[in-house]
Amino acid sequence: MAALTVVCAMAQPTRNVVDEVAWIVGDEAIFRSDVEEMYASMRSMGDRIDGDPYCVLPEKLAVEKLYLHQAKLDTIEAPESQVLAQADQQLNYYIANIGSKEKVEEYFRKPLPTLRAQLVDMIRTNYIIGQVENKLTENVQATPNEVRKYFDALPADSVPYIPMQVEAQIITFNPQIPRQEIEDVKARLRDYADRVTRGDADFSTLAIAYSEDGSAMQGGELGFTSRSQWVPEFANVAFNLNDPKKVSRIVETEYGYHIIQLIAKRGDQVNVRHILLRPHVSTQDLALVVNRLDSVRKEIVGGAFTFEDAARTLSQDKDTRNNRGLMVNPHTGSPRFEMQDLPSDIANRVEGMEVGDISEAFVWKDPQRNKEVAAIVRLAERVPGHRATLAEDYSLIRQMYENHQKQQIIRDWIEKKIKDTYVKIEEGWESCDFNYQGWIK
Repeated sequence: MAALTVVCAMAQPTRNVVDEVAWIVGDEAIFRSDVEEMYASMRSMGDRIDGDPYCVLPEKLAVEKLYLHQAKLDTIEAPESQVLAQADQQLNYYIANIGSKEKVEEYFRKPLPTLRAQLVDMIRTNYIIGQVENKLTENVQATPNEVRKYFDALPADSVPYIPMQVEAQIITFNPQIPRQEIEDVKARLRDYADRVTRGDADFSTLAIAYSEDGSAMQGGELGFTSRSQWVPEFANVAFNLNDPKKVSRIVETEYGYHIIQLIAKRGDQVNVRHILLRPHVSTQDLALVVNRLDSVRKEIVGGAFTFEDAARTLSQDKDTRNNRGLMVNPHTGSPRFEMQDLPSDIANRVEGMEVGDISEAFVWKDPQRNKEVAAIVRLAERVPGHRATLAEDYSLIRQMYENHQKQQIIRDWIEKKIKDTYVKIEEGWESCDFNYQGWIK
């Protein structure tokens, strides 16, 4: 079949590229530009590609098409509000850790709206793939006997080495924000609301220009969202809006100050746009709260009360204060962290500590809320690196066994799907050592 040619929409501006069909999967084509775009995106994200990208990436795209086709058959869709929220959370994380919106654009070499759109597509696709895989493997459940047999059959060099892990507790204090700074933020928000009400400005335009949330690139729009996905203060106001022409009162949350505008309601979900402003904290105010927390540390070290008591009664970190200050690894749900999984500021302090040591107070930028707080951390436990054993690491071995079973089910399903799907790989794209069997027919 002769290669179909079109002008490549994603071409670099410095040269003209003639696009071509690389693969056909079912009734859908994979173009060279699709592969090039994925390659460029993965490089900008720092993702590693094991093998020739012009073999690995088209196969990856082809497998995605198999998943997405199955999702249509099973009527699986990604909740758009969740996808948008995750994309905005990821953008906020980038901004908090890289330093500013401009630095993020420079780092990824693309405008923020383009980066956000790519994140939305990636998150949506990954969600759908995950749901298809969950449906395929939902009945996998290991018995202790199966786990033991699996572990006993592992070659010695396949028994995983568990790196050193730590458990850390944290106490945080928020700096006192001057009343004038809060009033200035509120005055700006009132001015924006008045301009929208008078018809002098469009809410979404103001959000793009001034909002300090990742949703700014979409005019502050958050997508259809259920009440439980927002903090209560925001949700209570958003769900009580009825007139899309009006702007809400100023809403204070842990993230800052907001004004909200209704876009539409649909069942038990609502779509709104918002503008978020955060009061700025001075160096002097941060120094004051660090000194206050250092005084608390001295009392703990002196035996006046325990770290756990201080976390429960004094800490302003709502995620940990009811858990004795114990931090939880978001990737595993466990209190144990490998050092690289801890926020860098915390890892730097924990690294040289002995179990039971408490750090001096320091300024920490909370990545979830994108604000600076004072913190002290205590090293609660350090688990030395070791080869996994059934006695100490049963949960990990069980997870390994179940993952092995799931991967085999998924591999078998993909290769059957390949067999049952029309696939054509164009000349010049077929000389690859593919991960899955059956592409070449």
